[in-house]
Amino acid sequence: MATLPDALDAEVARYPTKRLADSAQALIHRYRTGVDPSTLVLDAEVTAAAYAAYRMPATHAAVTAALTEVAALAPDFAPSALVDIGGGTGAAVWAAARVWPSLTEVTVLDQSTQAMALGRRLAERADEQAVRQVRWQRAALGDTRLPPADVATLSYVLSELTDSARADTVRAMTTATLAVVIEPGTPAGYERIMAARDELIAAGMRIVAPCPHSTTCPIPRGQDWCHFAARLGRSPLHQRLKTAVLNFEDEKFSYVAATREPWPAAPARVLRHPLKRKGLVSLRLCGPEGLADTIVSKRDPAAYRSARDVAWGDPWDAGTP
Repeated sequence: MATLPDALDAEVARYPTKRLADSAQALIHRYRTGVDPSTLVLDAEVTAAAYAAYRMPATHAAVTAALTEVAALAPDFAPSALVDIGGGTGAAVWAAARVWPSLTEVTVLDQSTQAMALGRRLAERADEQAVRQVRWQRAALGDTRLPPADVATLSYVLSELTDSARADTVRAMTTATLAVVIEPGTPAGYERIMAARDELIAAGMRIVAPCPHSTTCPIPRGQDWCHFAARLGRSPLHQRLKTAVLNFEDEKFSYVAATREPWPAAPARVLRHPLKRKGLVSLRLCGPEGLADTIVSKRDPAAYRSARDVAWGDPWDAGTP
């Protein structure tokens, strides 16, 4: 049995590094110039392997970070069934199985048989039984009826769909108890998250993360965007494919989570790296009343200790001075 990085390195070792690198660069070009929603991106075995080697570690890190924040809000929530839409090689199911060990039934829906074949081979090496027993089902995204699930996830997929397919896919997720959508932490990714957020609210769900409310986002559109970061280590192969010097990277992502259950939301969310100076910590917060800049000083020792430990993306008690 293996961790995801170990399983991934073992699987893609079947291909010459140069072939993987060339395929990865071709994929990057396709994504940067705009993916035609009518075409299948991962249409060959080596293409799926290149995508997984290049992108799967970062996707896994972002999904793990988002789901961990969501799970912390309802520690008694123990889902048994999860459906991952557009899950391809399975990054999200590895993350979900780590966050919720209670999972026993996991389904991945994707339209790429090559991606799912790779995902199945990776899953066979997993420590978690839920990952090894994933049901891989071919489905056209945007025209999907989901199987019954406690959790529905959709990560790094919306940019590949038409506007109408995006809305249909997000609405399909609202049959689950918890729906989580994750996109790249770019202005464009954030706009897709905001559109998904609107769909979830319109379907009667409550936003629980990262927003501490279900009202209009207070961030001025076009001037800033809500995003977070997850740090991950790079394997030697990952470094070679990215021609990277550092053995780590920070994956920026935006996300939204909504539920039909009476979960508590975070009182507020830290939107930027805290600014820490001698005796002071400055926090940029989003709360039910909107955006606020809060300064915590040593004059309140308990709050100051908490503020010294808080990180970008963490919840924060807005009632604390």
